[in-house]
Amino acid sequence: MSTAPDPSPARWFKSSHSSGQTECVEVAFLFGGEVAVRDSKYPTGPVLAFSAAEWTTFIAALRVDRWDC
Repeated sequence: MSTAPDPSPARWFKSSHSSGQTECVEVAFLFGGEVAVRDSKYPTGPVLAFSAAEWTTFIAALRVDRWDC
């Protein structure tokens, strides 16, 4: 079982499409290649962490608008 990454020193950012809204998803690239995601309304709340490969797969699916829902 691996230890959860520490997102506290991370540099968080929002999409340029957020238009300064407060209800956004924020992303941070963590040491070791992991990617953290959080809700901007709750900066000290839960964080989801993804491996670099998982994040790459997710972004590729977004770009081709491919969802198996």
